[in-house]
Amino acid sequence: MLKRSKFLRRLLRVLAVIVVLFGLLFAYLVWVSDIPAPEIKDASALQLQRRQPDTGLYTIKNSWFRKSNSGLYELYVEGAPFERGVINGKLSKELVQLQEDYFSAQINKMVPSKFYRHFLKYFIGFFNRDLPDYITDEYKEEIFGVSRSASDNYGYIGNKYQRILNYHSAHDIGHALQNLALVGCTSFGTWGRASEDSTMIIGRNFDFYVGDDFAKNKIVAFVNPGSGHKFMSVTWGGFIGIVSGMNDQGLTVTINAAKSSYPTGAATPVSLVAREIVQYAKNISEAIAIAQKRKMFVSESFLVGSAADNKAVIIEKTPDSLSVYDPNKNTILCTNHFQSSALWNSGPNKEMREKSSSVYRYNRLNQLLTANGKNSVQKTIAILRDYRGMNNTDIGLGNEKAVNQFIAHHSIVFEPQKLLVWVSTAPWQLGPYVCYDLKKVFALQGMQQNREISEAALTIPADPLIYTPQFKRFEQFRAYRARIDNGEKINPDSLVAENPSFYNSYIIAGDYTYNNKDFKKAAAFYQKALTLEIANHGEREHAAAMLKKAQQKTAR
Repeated sequence: MLKRSKFLRRLLRVLAVIVVLFGLLFAYLVWVSDIPAPEIKDASALQLQRRQPDTGLYTIKNSWFRKSNSGLYELYVEGAPFERGVINGKLSKELVQLQEDYFSAQINKMVPSKFYRHFLKYFIGFFNRDLPDYITDEYKEEIFGVSRSASDNYGYIGNKYQRILNYHSAHDIGHALQNLALVGCTSFGTWGRASEDSTMIIGRNFDFYVGDDFAKNKIVAFVNPGSGHKFMSVTWGGFIGIVSGMNDQGLTVTINAAKSSYPTGAATPVSLVAREIVQYAKNISEAIAIAQKRKMFVSESFLVGSAADNKAVIIEKTPDSLSVYDPNKNTILCTNHFQSSALWNSGPNKEMREKSSSVYRYNRLNQLLTANGKNSVQKTIAILRDYRGMNNTDIGLGNEKAVNQFIAHHSIVFEPQKLLVWVSTAPWQLGPYVCYDLKKVFALQGMQQNREISEAALTIPADPLIYTPQFKRFEQFRAYRARIDNGEKINPDSLVAENPSFYNSYIIAGDYTYNNKDFKKAAAFYQKALTLEIANHGEREHAAAMLKKAQQKTAR
């Protein structure tokens, strides 16, 4: 009895030590994830009030916000960093809050466990504990200004500033930790003899997918900062970084994710590096200098087009190196692998080339450009909308190997020398492309009456595909897939019938029937998937492994 009592006392002491250690660890994580807000010398901008001088138009001073007939939101902001952040947030307050709702809902869907979400919160807080050290004071102040309009509903995640700041690195963290297939962007450019009128044309699909809702409310932002160049970008509520943008000097930047090693700590978010380039560079050499001085924790390709240089290059940047790829010809292509001699044979790049869809998509892009002859804006958009495989084969709608993967947040085309830009409208890049003339937009002296600012005569019409039975079937296919995600019952044969050339139709059907213990039928679905054009190594391995398991279950 005495021995048992001593054992219990020792066990209690051990448990008490463990509880204290976990408590200390939790307290440490809370402490290090508490990011201090920047000191603002003049906070008078907080007193500014949003006005509505016309139906659908909101203004603060010369800045304004409206929704165009195309469905795109349009935002113009000017001023010092904190002031323009405050104005941005107040003008687009509803979208700032909606975007966080959508983002949070998607995270809850991807990480259904409350425990793991709680752990993720502190992991990101710990990971990003030094994030402010890598962001310029200007952008911290601007983000702080925007955050004043953030939702009151997510205090359990962090305060408003912490959340909006951390969201700027969400793309990088997800990309680095999971190398998600949520990012499979395609971009390219032509100039000189490769373009019909010899002027530069840059096109890109921003294939970043975190749910349909996230892409609903796109903002075409026009920014007139207190320092640097005026610029435009396609963005969303609460986000000041740049994924696709052009400044008034005719310098463009688009970003394409590359294979990354696992990160060890915070650094400058990719989108803020791109933002700095667009705001402060007028040519390629200045863009390279900015990229060189910023530390990143993921690998990325920056396709930079320059009216001043009359060409485009790709700045390939990893956490510890930078290389510039110059094709030395009148065309440039970029998917998700590095092309420079310095990084071509790096371990992560070899894996990206061998195991992802990047090389296939690059080859298809090259095939389309070659077949089209001299390029034009219309031809660029036709390429960005292309959903077929090599030699025009049917690889199913939504295949990651296609240029058009039907997941694009937006698609965009620049003519840097003319300061013209075309932005896609829903659905994906199949709706009309709306044209903006930066010279005209930045010449506006505020706005007091709600009116369209796009160049109607230059609109590129919608792709006829959206009116076809094939597209209607694809929409039905996505509806079936959503029902599976929601735990509903479906007929897997019906799902496959809506998109029969797509390998993933059969993998989804196979997983569904396997989970419902119909192993013989699941095996047939997996076998069929393995005969089709599978996008990447991971999905092929999954189909092969599940086929083996299903066959073993059937044999019992």
